[in-house]
Amino acid sequence: MKIIKRVCKSSIITFFIVCVIQQWAVGQHRRHKQAEVVKDNQPAPLRPFIKEAEEAGIEFSFPPVLKEMPAINNESFSFDCAMAMPGQDFEIWLQVHSLKQNWTSYEQVKNITGKIMASPDSAYINTIKAQALALSDDDRYSIRSLAPEILEAYNADAGKSCTISLADLPETKGYKYALLIALQKDHAGYFLAVCLTNDKGPDFFRNINKVRECIKFRQVKG
Repeated sequence: MKIIKRVCKSSIITFFIVCVIQQWAVGQHRRHKQAEVVKDNQPAPLRPFIKEAEEAGIEFSFPPVLKEMPAINNESFSFDCAMAMPGQDFEIWLQVHSLKQNWTSYEQVKNITGKIMASPDSAYINTIKAQALALSDDDRYSIRSLAPEILEAYNADAGKSCTISLADLPETKGYKYALLIALQKDHAGYFLAVCLTNDKGPDFFRNINKVRECIKFRQVKG
């Protein structure tokens, strides 16, 4: 009888453990499928943008208060994603860039020639300068470094911003002003956000606050 009781007790414990493992596996599978559904639910034109963002270590979630628009891609400007806020004079254009290939080329050239070139991690500075110059109607703007608390909020290592008066171009659609923000993660990538408006008052920054968490770098686990 004692042997039978031990066998029964052991069987119950084993059954319980198996049930727990199965429930855990089902939960993991569901979470994985949910993540796939979220990714698959992204609008089709955004999928190349999402892929490039992932390669750059960037997380993006489409803000529900915005509506997708065709991104500008011509000889003058090239953006990966464009969004507008219905009923508001407010748009956001995004560029994302992975630096993995840049770093591979950089290391190869350095090893072969021994030459030290500009670090790929500094590419974001040239990008925001070039975009500000191309979009501005004058050169009366200054590019500033972002505060440490902003970098921390986006898991970034460096960043720049500037506010410009927009040139009257077909691409700018009559908007008057733009805030440019570039954020960079060492050895990973960077992104540029161009926020367009007709009014630089409180409503503009309230609109930015509504969508500011849609893009950031992945948190590196230490």
